[in-house]
Amino acid sequence: MTSRPGWTVRPISIPDSLDSPDAWVLHGLVAVQREVHEASWGHADLHLPAEMRLAVMRDQMRTERLGFVAVRDPLPQTPGPEDVLGVSLVTMERTGNTHAASMGVLVRPERVHEGIGTALADATEAAVAAKGRTTVILDIEHPGEPPVDAPDVVTPPTGAGRIAGDAAGVAFARGRGYSLEQGERFSTLHLPLPDDSVVDTFLTESLAAAGDDYETVTWQNTCPEELVEEMSALATLMTTAVPVAGLDLVEHVWTVEELRQQEATNREAGHDTLVTAVRHRPSGGLVAYSEIAMPTLYRWLAFQDDTLVDPAHRGHRLGMLMKAKNLVELRTLRPELARLHTWNAEENRHMLSINEALGFEPTGVVALWQKKLV
Repeated sequence: MTSRPGWTVRPISIPDSLDSPDAWVLHGLVAVQREVHEASWGHADLHLPAEMRLAVMRDQMRTERLGFVAVRDPLPQTPGPEDVLGVSLVTMERTGNTHAASMGVLVRPERVHEGIGTALADATEAAVAAKGRTTVILDIEHPGEPPVDAPDVVTPPTGAGRIAGDAAGVAFARGRGYSLEQGERFSTLHLPLPDDSVVDTFLTESLAAAGDDYETVTWQNTCPEELVEEMSALATLMTTAVPVAGLDLVEHVWTVEELRQQEATNREAGHDTLVTAVRHRPSGGLVAYSEIAMPTLYRWLAFQDDTLVDPAHRGHRLGMLMKAKNLVELRTLRPELARLHTWNAEENRHMLSINEALGFEPTGVVALWQKKLV
């Protein structure tokens, strides 16, 4: 592992519990994420608390998860979270995209420009290469989005999504040989809305547009047994039916077992889920779904996760139908909800238009950079 005067890089070990003697690394990882997100966004909504992070890292069924931390060197006799200076986390699918790895690197704001990020990325790239991965996707968050006519703007080949050319992450990614492939818009809906009737109107109008051939089905946390195979098929479709720009990604087949494991991980991590799906009455099958994740620790916070409409059933306003339905459900489930975050490919204009109509506001851009290791 890389060492410099004052710090060294080491692999992350998953502790048995949050009270284990070695759990200081996990708590430090969480602290780094919190500091970076607060500096970037003015809040820590996007960090995973230690309970959630431990549950996610334990779930290795569908995705192998590993990482590295930069820690003080020498360490005090009893190290603590404050001794973790930076972190890199990587995920690798066990089936489907077995050639690829997704990586994120974060460094405490007061410790940037010391080579910590570079050392973490070096260690991570070496580890994924040793596992036979040949493509690395690096995500870097950027608050705001520069105007179209701003000087030195960087855009992916899709032409959608802009980041400032002088942003630190740009030099970091380019210096390591990464190419910008896609921009994801990070958007936020602030609640309560000034006028709930706007969502009610969208729900009424989209129900009318869908007509008698479609009906909604809503559940929390656990997919009904009679629907789980269809949901697995839709989750599989989600891996290819959404825009991926030039990212080297292929289909990942979700099994029923993986879907149930994901539900179990959500429960352990303290995430409630709300799902509205659409059934096509003539065929009896599910053709669309939209999912919201709600941390139980923070009842004022939620995340709009996957939304998918089977391409064969687009053009009936099913996307708006599901999102409006979920927002109506949230009034009862989480009346204290203050912020709902979501991410969409910048070239996914249709879904962005739905979000904008509902009141989501652009918050920033997540740049997805790609590098071939061989």
